[in-house]
Amino acid sequence: MVGSSDPFSKLELELRRGAIVLAALSQLTRAQYGYSLRQALAARGMEIEEGTLYPLLRRLEAQGLLVSEWRTGDGPPRRYYALSEAGAKLYARLSRSWQALSAVMDDLITDGVSK
Repeated sequence: MVGSSDPFSKLELELRRGAIVLAALSQLTRAQYGYSLRQALAARGMEIEEGTLYPLLRRLEAQGLLVSEWRTGDGPPRRYYALSEAGAKLYARLSRSWQALSAVMDDLITDGVSK
């Protein structure tokens, strides 16, 4: 039965919450505005609601991990975000940590399936 008491949905949401920061950082090695970031993530299978993404971007900027600037050009003014120096360093560390954790989890899952 799928619904609000569905353990899978709740636990999957928790897994995604932990991955969203790393996913966003991975796409901000070059400057992007919120909508383009959202589209880039969605194209790779990581759907993020606007109500989650924009507060995340503001929080990461407040933490000094992102820098932003307003750009005007062909269309309406847009706020572009990119990794700061501190953000790039953190992204590298988090990426290594994720890869190590992913390898451990792959091993645990594979071992659990084969039993």
